[in-house]
Amino acid sequence: MTRIAVLGAGKIGEALLAGLLAAGWPADELVFTERHEGRAAELTARHGVAAVDVAAAAAHGDIIVVAVKPQDIRPVLAELAPVLRTGTLVVSLCAGLPTSLFEKALPAGTAVVRVMPNTPMLVGEAMSAISPGTHATDDQLGTVEKLLASVGRVVRVPESQQDAVTALSGSGPAYFFFLVEAMIDAGILLGLPRTVAADLIVQSAFGAARMMQESGDHPVILREAVTSPAGTTIAAVRELEKHGVRAALIAAIEAARDRSVELGRLAEQL
Repeated sequence: MTRIAVLGAGKIGEALLAGLLAAGWPADELVFTERHEGRAAELTARHGVAAVDVAAAAAHGDIIVVAVKPQDIRPVLAELAPVLRTGTLVVSLCAGLPTSLFEKALPAGTAVVRVMPNTPMLVGEAMSAISPGTHATDDQLGTVEKLLASVGRVVRVPESQQDAVTALSGSGPAYFFFLVEAMIDAGILLGLPRTVAADLIVQSAFGAARMMQESGDHPVILREAVTSPAGTTIAAVRELEKHGVRAALIAAIEAARDRSVELGRLAEQL
């Protein structure tokens, strides 16, 4: 089995480790780096995966997964570059950072694959988009695809589309959580206990997502099937349109895309 080293065990780094373990990956084939000792000890206790330094991670990993915050990338690459073994595949999970940034900082010819996953990786339901760098082969892209398929679904996109992917699906779970939070609050306002409101909305969200996935129907068709003439749903939809919910969501996703682009530019200037 391919040995994997994860540099940076924040939310998405831990999500990958947890997802791989849940998919049957042996703990001794995985290692991670984490600069905070308390956090490292916590993750090792929780997942049984060893915490190591960057040099040990580079020696261990056939694939090096970089999952640090964009603003922390320069020191990590500076530490990785002199110890990276020839032929090691580098996979970036860093929002906004182009493969060219890694290729310039790491030894010439290093194969880099850019990935935008999301946190449902924790439960094996991630949506990940992958793009090859200049030196990544189709076989290496396929390796990353198989790796991520163990923790969710994977799609290949041109790297030019990665900022849009970051805004839409990378940040996407937060939008759904925000909407669910608001709907639970509405249930409480209408007199329901919080636990009952949460159960109603979470199951409705789960069922609606499954209907969209399995039916293949456009969301408009599915929504119209719930929207009876002069009924309760059309009254609610009218209010959503009146308050500009659709426009607000589009604007929010555009803002996330712009921030992803900005993060890449800032990292290249460091």
